[in-house]
Amino acid sequence: MSMLSRLNFLLLLLLNYKKRYIATFLLSSGLIAILASVLFLSSSIQEELMSTLENQADFTVQHYKSGHLLNTPEKWVEEYLDIPGVSKVQGRIYGTHYYEPKEQHFMLVGLDMYDVQIVKGMQKLINTLDIEKFLERKNMIIGSGVKDFFDKYHYRKYYIFRPPDRTKEKVYIYKEFPKGSDLLTNDMIVMDMPLARKILGIEKGYVSDIVIELSNPDEYQKVYEKLIVSHFDTRIITKKDIAKHYTKLFNYKGGVFMALYIFAIVTFLLLLYQRYSMVESLDLKEIVILRSTGWSIEQIISFKLVENFIVVLSAYLIGVILAYIYVFFLDAPLLRDIFLGSANLSIHPQFMPYIKPLDLLILFGIFVLPFLLAVVIPVWKLCVKDMSEMIR
Repeated sequence: MSMLSRLNFLLLLLLNYKKRYIATFLLSSGLIAILASVLFLSSSIQEELMSTLENQADFTVQHYKSGHLLNTPEKWVEEYLDIPGVSKVQGRIYGTHYYEPKEQHFMLVGLDMYDVQIVKGMQKLINTLDIEKFLERKNMIIGSGVKDFFDKYHYRKYYIFRPPDRTKEKVYIYKEFPKGSDLLTNDMIVMDMPLARKILGIEKGYVSDIVIELSNPDEYQKVYEKLIVSHFDTRIITKKDIAKHYTKLFNYKGGVFMALYIFAIVTFLLLLYQRYSMVESLDLKEIVILRSTGWSIEQIISFKLVENFIVVLSAYLIGVILAYIYVFFLDAPLLRDIFLGSANLSIHPQFMPYIKPLDLLILFGIFVLPFLLAVVIPVWKLCVKDMSEMIR
């Protein structure tokens, strides 16, 4: 039989016995879609976080004493500037604003709006940001989650903060961060640094922490050692520490993927058992006819492999496409809460398409290959039987 004839025969079998493959196709597509969604979502979040890490300072210094995080003396900034290899030292003002009636909290960040680099960075996110207009009165820029919360409780133009001294600070809503930045800015409120300092109750002469950038990466270890001995009631957080934290976080979240992987393996075992129990009645007649017409055992096994490979490859492609739509077009409802959490403000991020070719290869390996193995074993066991016994 020629190659073309075998191809026609294969297509006829798939059409005539399509009901045999419908359940397997649907189950396979669903499993692949779930596994691919986890991989796509994890890769997209991790890539976006790691890309922001590149712009982080090399060191973050916090005042940490007796197990408590304290405000950091601002005078340390001048001390750190004198360390060789340090190019920039800056104190930061930030903290959590707690909305007691609804037990919600926002991340309040104070920025020096006279800092050229900060202004340029903000203008990349908000193209229409006019610093002079922003500073005309007490204004703030809020994330999408904060905006939804304010709208829900009718804070449409302004919000009144209550600093620790129980005074009132009326701050107007100037702009909203774009939707594409929700992963980082969802629960964030940005305002001018002096206003943030007052609302958070941070005394003059103190900052939340201090960030340090290096002019020469080769000085990393020396600067790190000098920071450690400069003050003994500090905690030094490096960019490497943050990267390790992200890695550990996603390794933990990857436990969800492992659970799905185990579920897939169990499903394969069930498919394998089903294949063993049903192959006698479904494929025996077909194999006998092929053997009778001169097909070798190798040809029959190859034929059945190709037949089932078409089915599982179709399921694989459909599953990957469904996962892509679910994650990057629908923004992975339900599943995103596993990775991002939902304890505070609800988040509706727009995940940037990022797919590692290795992820697709792994997905192919853990699904398609075991599936084909589940076909080869029972077909081979039938093919090696004695023809007279099979006919009887």
